Amino acid sequence: METTRQNKIGRLLQKELSEIFLVETRKMPGVMVSVSVVRVTSDLSIARAYLSIFPTEKSADILKNIQDTAKSIRHELAQRVRFQLRKMPELHFYIDDSLDYAEKIEDLLKK
Repeated sequence: METTRQNKIGRLLQKELSEIFLVETRKMPGVMVSVSVVRVTSDLSIARAYLSIFPTEKSADILKNIQDTAKSIRHELAQRVRFQLRKMPELHFYIDDSLDYAEKIEDLLKK
């Protein structure tokens, strides 16, 4: 069960990460990255960001690229939230496949 503080920090990080990815994906036409949810651990040391990546065929490559540049993303994020957070959590990125899963279930139900 997440506390109110964890939820607020998660929403703040989600909003700022979305803006960072919006700027970065403008450089790559045909690619869209959105942050579905950010979950923060109870000690506020780790933030797990779940990303929806379009097109899904390139999602593994784009996720690997994001994970390779996680330190620079964390630095930029820390600059944006420096007045709201004292310590910046470590970022872990995951692919959010819930939309793909829901689409698969819907297709199975139609059959």
